[in-house]
Amino acid sequence: MKHLHSINELTPEQMMAVIERALAFKQGKKAHYSGYAANLFFENSTRTKCSFEMAERRLGLDVIPFETSTSSVTKGESLYDTCKTLESIGVDVLVIRHPDNAYYDQLEVLNIPVVNGGDGSGQHPSQCLLDLMTIYEEYGTFKDLKVLICGDIINSRVARSNYTALTKLGAHVQFAAPEHWQDYTLDAAYVAIDDVIGDIDVCMLLRVQHERHADGQSFEEADYHSRYGLTTTRYNQLKDGAIVMHPAPVNRGVEIDSALVEADKSRIFKQMENGVYTRMSILSHILDN
Repeated sequence: MKHLHSINELTPEQMMAVIERALAFKQGKKAHYSGYAANLFFENSTRTKCSFEMAERRLGLDVIPFETSTSSVTKGESLYDTCKTLESIGVDVLVIRHPDNAYYDQLEVLNIPVVNGGDGSGQHPSQCLLDLMTIYEEYGTFKDLKVLICGDIINSRVARSNYTALTKLGAHVQFAAPEHWQDYTLDAAYVAIDDVIGDIDVCMLLRVQHERHADGQSFEEADYHSRYGLTTTRYNQLKDGAIVMHPAPVNRGVEIDSALVEADKSRIFKQMENGVYTRMSILSHILDN
């Protein structure tokens, strides 16, 4: 791994290598790297940005502060020139979140690695890998697991990345979504949540992404919750060994009943914990090169 732009770049073997090193970090493995990292987040973030910064600091990297609101971006500087500037002053690795899909294509000529922290509605590879770690920690395999991804599919980089990765690793993935949020570029079946809820191993809920909705995509929260959310009734129909996931932030009472966010089957905060170890693994694999 010389960079990480998209989960499509990784083979199953590479994904498993990231997961296994992340698990080793969680179990106490130590690693130390000298160098500098910068996190360029052009969209708001709590979990991903803070998680990457924690991972960088645990690996011994110095983190160069960067805020778009006080940078030359406000003067019209291009993304490429911003990144080239940071490269020129000695930054060793960039983590970038940007609203444009595949923004990283314009950065191919940089001489330092770029880790994609999320691009528009395109890809979210580090979230995908931490989700994989969480599932693997639970089941020890992906083969033949039944995964249901529910919600705002067409606007979700998480859905796109996870569908690709889980399918490569041998899981069976289905979607549940309102018709206007379905994405038929992904070759998965759409089902009614109530038809499969008792048979799945992983119920992965997605945030309703209001900020990406065009006019005419409004919806009633109560109606959405009753048709596509994880209600207490549906939760009680899950198998004993099933788990509930959500990339967060959670719209409580929309994608999931508020009382279920920390229920026994929920792994939502475990995902956040695993995010630090997964991002340590990603960065260490890249810095090893």
